[in-house]
Amino acid sequence: MSGEPGPVNVEANAAAPAAPPPVPRWKVPLYIGASVMFFLTQGLGLNLAFANLTQIQGTIAATTTEAAWLSAAYMAPNVSLAIALVKIRLQYGVRNFAEVSILGFVVASLLNLFVSDLHSAIVVRFLSGIAGAPLSTLGFLYMLEAFEPAKKLTIGVSLAMMNTLLAAPITRLVSPSLLDYGEWRGLYTLEMALALLVMPIIYLLPLTPPPRVKVIVFGDIIVYLLVAIGFGSLAIVFSVGRLYWWLEVPWLGVLLAVSIATVTLAAVIDLRRATPLIDVRWLLSPEILHLTAILLIFRMIAAEQTSVIMTFYQNAVGLLYDQLAMLYWIILAFSVIGGLVCTVLMSYGLSWQIQFIALVMMAIGSFMDAQVTTLTRPEQMYLSQALVAAGAALFLPPSMSAGFKAAFAKGAPYLVTFFVVFTFTQSIGGLIGSAFYGTLIIIREKFHSAVLTERVLLMYPHVAERVSQLSASYGKVIGDSALLKGEGLALLAAQVTREANTLAYGDAFFVAGVIAVVSLVALSLHVFYRFIKARLAVLPPQTMASNP
Repeated sequence: MSGEPGPVNVEANAAAPAAPPPVPRWKVPLYIGASVMFFLTQGLGLNLAFANLTQIQGTIAATTTEAAWLSAAYMAPNVSLAIALVKIRLQYGVRNFAEVSILGFVVASLLNLFVSDLHSAIVVRFLSGIAGAPLSTLGFLYMLEAFEPAKKLTIGVSLAMMNTLLAAPITRLVSPSLLDYGEWRGLYTLEMALALLVMPIIYLLPLTPPPRVKVIVFGDIIVYLLVAIGFGSLAIVFSVGRLYWWLEVPWLGVLLAVSIATVTLAAVIDLRRATPLIDVRWLLSPEILHLTAILLIFRMIAAEQTSVIMTFYQNAVGLLYDQLAMLYWIILAFSVIGGLVCTVLMSYGLSWQIQFIALVMMAIGSFMDAQVTTLTRPEQMYLSQALVAAGAALFLPPSMSAGFKAAFAKGAPYLVTFFVVFTFTQSIGGLIGSAFYGTLIIIREKFHSAVLTERVLLMYPHVAERVSQLSASYGKVIGDSALLKGEGLALLAAQVTREANTLAYGDAFFVAGVIAVVSLVALSLHVFYRFIKARLAVLPPQTMASNP
C-alpha cells in the first residue's frame, strides 16, 4: 500500500482548442515546486502511519492486527474520491475546490495531534483519507499548469507520475527522527507543517480556472455513493484480510459480497441513464480493458519494492529504517532519474519502447532480489532496487498519457470513467499487490518450514552437533542437561523459521520477476500484432496500384 499514488485529476480543458495563455517562463519552476509539495504532503500523510505501524502501535495501545485498521480507515474513503472530484471541480471552480481541500487537510492534520487511543486514531485516519485525496489532484494540476498544451500529456504527465513515487522512500528516511521526537505526534507534526506550507500556494500561485459547468445531477450522487461503498469495502478486505486470514472470519465475505453488489448496481443504473457518471460500455471496450491490465500489472510488480522489501528487512532480517537509509536514498535518486529519462523519451513520442525497457529493468531487479539469504544486507540490493525504482518511474507515464488521450478524444465527461480505471488499478491495485505478496509469503513460509523441519532430527549427527553448539552458551547457567538440550532445540527452531521466512521472501521476489517477464512477452506480442495489422491495412492499396 505504501508508495502507492493517490487519486489524481487533470484539467478538463487540457486538450481544448482555446488554450489559456502560457505560464511566464520564470513561474514554471514555481509551479513544478508547488506540485512536488502537494504530492509530498499527500504522500507522507498516506505513508507515515503505514510505514511505522510496528513503532506506533504501543502508543495507541493496539495489537498488530488492530493497527492495520489505520491503513484500512485511510484507504476506504480515499480510493473512490477521484471519481467525485472531477465533477466537483468542474461545477464549483478550481479556486473554491483548492481552498476547501487544503483547509480540510489542515484540520485533519491538526486532529492527528489529539489522537490518544486506537479508536480516535481510526476516526482521524478516516477523515485524513477524505481530506488527503484532493491534494494529489492539486499536485497534478499544478504540474500541468507549468507546461504548454502540447507538453501537458508528455512532460507534464511524466513528471507528475514521478512525484507520486517520491513520498514512500522519503517517509522511511525521515521516520526515525520523527519517532524520536514524539512517536505518533512527531510523525503528524510534520504533516501539519507541510499542510500549512502548501496553503499559501493556492493564493500566491493560482491555477487557470476552467469554465464552470453544471454537471452534477442527483443520479450522479447515487451512483457515486454505490461505487464508494463498493471500493471502500474492497479496500478494507485487502487491507486486513491477510491478517485475519481470508476464509477464517465471515465478515470478510460479507464485505466482498457488498462490494460486488454495490458496484454491479451502480453499473446497471448508469447503463440506463442518458448521461451516466461512468460510461460502462466504454469501460468494457478492448482499449480500456487493455489499459486496465497494464496498470494492474504495474502495481503488482511495483509492490515488490513498496511492500516486500520493507517487510523483508523489518521482519526477516530485523533491521530498522536508520540502517536502511542508504537503500532508500538510492531508491529515491533512481526514481527521480527514471522520471527525468522518461520525460525526455516521451517528448520524442516513444511509448511501448519505454515500457519495454522498464519491464526488462524490473524483471532483472526482481530476479536479483530472489537470491536473498539471511546474510543479505542492504548493500547487496543497491543495484537491484535501483533498477526496480527506475523501471517503475519509466513504466507508468506512457500508460497514463494514453489513458488521458483516449478520454479527451471521447470528451471531458469520459474523464470520470478514466479515473474509475486509474483509481481501481492504482489505489485498490496497490492493496491487492500488498495482500497478494503478503499471503504468498505466509503460504511459502509454511511450506519451507515443513520441508526444513522434517530434516531436523536428533538422530542425525550434524543436527545433534548443532543443538549442542547452540546450547553451549547457556551451559554455565543451566545445569540440567534436558533443559539445556531443550534450549538448544528452541534456538535451532528459531533459525529454521528465519531461514523459511527468507526463502519465502525469495519466492515473492521471483514471482514479481515472473510477472514482469510474462508482461514483457505480452507487450512484445501486442506490438508485433499491431505491426502486422498496420502492414496488412496498407497492402491492398499498394497491390491495386501495382496491378491496374
